Amino acid sequence: MYAIIETGGKQYRVQEGDTLYLEKLPFEAGETVEVNKVLALVKDDEFKFGTPLVENARVILKVVRHGRGKKIIVFKFKAKKNYRRKQGHRQPFTQVIVEKIEA
Repeated sequence: MYAIIETGGKQYRVQEGDTLYLEKLPFEAGETVEVNKVLALVKDDEFKFGTPLVENARVILKVVRHGRGKKIIVFKFKAKKNYRRKQGHRQPFTQVIVEKIEA
């Protein structure tokens, strides 16, 4: 059984026991989070697709930790104008484990 959920503006295919790195969520480590934005649900050969969401479906996530991703370098450059800008960025994330998929 798996589901397609939406959180943080992105869509994820999740199964029970999966570990995900989501956009940062405002919950503490150890708390449970309920995601109601379930776009599709697949159980054995039975498919349920929402219009746009599957009704009465939810996914229970447990927050493991918060962190920041690898540093990326943002470099802006314009030829022949002596314009150079260097900036670093680390995206914050929340690591979660999928505990339960309910339909």
